[in-house]
Amino acid sequence: MKLSTNLVIPPLLMLLTGCSGWQSALNAQGAPAQRLEELIFWIVTTCAFVWMIVIVLLAKALWRRREPARDPLYVDAQREHRMMLAVLLGIGATVLIITSFTVESFFTTRALTMASPADLTVVVHGKQWWWDIEYPGSGTPPLKIANEIHIPVGRNVRVELEGDDVIHSFWVPSLAGKQDLIPGRKNVLNIRAEREGVYRGQCAEFCGMQHAHMAFLVIADEAGEFQKWSQSQAAPSVAATNPEIETGREVFLSKPCAACHTVRGTSAKGGTGPDLTHVGSRRFIAAGMLPTTVGSLAAWIADPQTIKPGNNMPMVPLAPEELRAVAAYMYSLK
Repeated sequence: MKLSTNLVIPPLLMLLTGCSGWQSALNAQGAPAQRLEELIFWIVTTCAFVWMIVIVLLAKALWRRREPARDPLYVDAQREHRMMLAVLLGIGATVLIITSFTVESFFTTRALTMASPADLTVVVHGKQWWWDIEYPGSGTPPLKIANEIHIPVGRNVRVELEGDDVIHSFWVPSLAGKQDLIPGRKNVLNIRAEREGVYRGQCAEFCGMQHAHMAFLVIADEAGEFQKWSQSQAAPSVAATNPEIETGREVFLSKPCAACHTVRGTSAKGGTGPDLTHVGSRRFIAAGMLPTTVGSLAAWIADPQTIKPGNNMPMVPLAPEELRAVAAYMYSLK
């Protein structure tokens, strides 16, 4: 079976542009992920030990010398006693192991959702097929971005998860476990990064034809850098600096783009699509599909359905000069 390059290239691009390794639950970089890693290790080790015992007993039974024929009505009391003890031991060990798994899983899951007033709160809305990120305590209106979550190193982050259309699943394995985003219900997950880095996340619940192309990044910065980022992202878009960018701004505001997207500092107030106020500062567009460059922006604007079939962005007819100008304007929004 041939593997589609659309499934391989985006993760490779993320790795080559600064992600802290592949997304893996065994690459724990925060307290919640470490608790999950310990749980995985405990379960796998115990199951491997049980499997080894079963294989040894099976091998012993297969190689055991055949006993001579006996009267079928004969009962060996000692043998029956040994067999009963073996069965009781097996039942007791099974109950003990399952109980330990249940208790450890309960406390691990509980640790993933416990919060304190000092935690940073981030609200994540899952959409088809991208992530809407909001920082409710960042001001009025609150800071909103798409497909990137910036967090401070060494601080617990309370992620409130809401599904806007279908069920999605939020999963950044190096920092925490999975949690579903269910329409009409708010779920909570705690994440924490112990060191700076860029951690790749993914929707882990099939949510439609572009489910595999619904990635996001968690970017962990030191407290000072996170504060600078927050302040820069909360600021409105900067005025155009050259004629091409000014032309792109005018085209963007005059076309249907402004009805779907918001660019703070302009008349664009749409809420259907991602907030584009600082789209040029993001590492990727289209939920991890393309790196943020002028060329990628132009390709996406020109024909989003070819790049990501089925997404909700329509094709807006633009002349070549208009397309170049709008792409330049989008890239300037940093």
